[in-house]
Amino acid sequence: MDPVVFIQQHLIDPEVCIRCNTCEETCPVDAITHDDRNYVVDASICNGCQACVSPCPTGSIDHWHPVPKAAAYSIEAQFGWDELPPKQPMPALAQPLADAGAAPVDDAPPQANAALSPSSARPPWSAAHPYLNLHTLKKPVQATVAGNFRLTAPDAEGDIHHLVLDFGTQFFPLLEGQAIGIAPPGLDAGGKPHYLRMYSVASPRSGEREGYNNVSLTVKRVTSDHDGQPVRGVASNYLCDLRKGDTVQVCGPFGDRFLMPNHDGSNLLMICTGTGAAPMRAMTEHRRRLMVAGKPVYARLMLFFGARRPEELPYFGPLTKLPASFIDTSLAFSRVPGQPRRYVQDLLRERAADVVELLRGDTCVYLCGLKGMETGVLQALADVCAAAGLEWPLLHRRLVDEGRFHVETY
Repeated sequence: MDPVVFIQQHLIDPEVCIRCNTCEETCPVDAITHDDRNYVVDASICNGCQACVSPCPTGSIDHWHPVPKAAAYSIEAQFGWDELPPKQPMPALAQPLADAGAAPVDDAPPQANAALSPSSARPPWSAAHPYLNLHTLKKPVQATVAGNFRLTAPDAEGDIHHLVLDFGTQFFPLLEGQAIGIAPPGLDAGGKPHYLRMYSVASPRSGEREGYNNVSLTVKRVTSDHDGQPVRGVASNYLCDLRKGDTVQVCGPFGDRFLMPNHDGSNLLMICTGTGAAPMRAMTEHRRRLMVAGKPVYARLMLFFGARRPEELPYFGPLTKLPASFIDTSLAFSRVPGQPRRYVQDLLRERAADVVELLRGDTCVYLCGLKGMETGVLQALADVCAAAGLEWPLLHRRLVDEGRFHVETY
């Protein structure tokens, strides 16, 4: 009797996946696809390269099940899952096989052989150790709304809120750069519970109110899609409409890379747009509290922040009150009447000498905002380095390898 040939099929856990699309964008062979519910891996295409594993913020991507090659789970079957099927042991007569669409059963999945990612797969060396995935959709933690404040001007087109959630006595530790997941109540059009949406933490590790077990989020109410067509964002409108005393089901924490360094002398170069300011606010506030507490902070903070108009810039008022000796801030506005459009990449070129000085030193770079900004910012960094005689490809690779270049765009 011939042995049954088994493969190690790559699967995505629908209970933990937050549908951020990072895996599909990263996959070099287009093996990952999605519908309105699930992200799935086509076993006939996947080569087990693992290029998608490290960018995943939740670890939902890193599942490998031994299955008969002739009976691998189809993408249609995976689309229907609400949870992963049980992992079955490989029978004694089975033969492991390295094949397209799978990794060898008796080996770890092979390492990715893809081009350099623009983002580090590890945190800075001195970052605090994060807690991860303490609470899932099946066992969320309940938080109480302690405050919900509109950040943007009443007449601004963008409605951005600062939301404070209190965990009471429950264990939910968070670090700057991490995120939490929130599943809106109710069912989607298919009659299934809404899936998780992830929101970056906007408060430092000591809480939005120092010494309290709470966290803040920066949430923009979604009223149109990327093409400008009217649409009501399910999670964003749910969160923006919450009132003090309401309760929210929270999952997480998520994220083990977009973390700040903790050693003295580590500079922060922060580039963001809109609600991408959330992790930058958290890092800045942590450093500010260290300064207020009298702890010497020798490092430099440099922030490039973009929005359409000053009225639509989150945290604009508090940001302007921070002393220049503490943080070097440059603001870009792209829709101010009578003024030319300026973007964060324009500011990087204008401040080229200062940017290059930071890049030459002990600096961690953080980029967060809309996906469209990523290409422009990376090109601007390449340009300012070239003008200063620095080889950007080599510098970029070193920053990525050392856990000092972090990108979160959406």
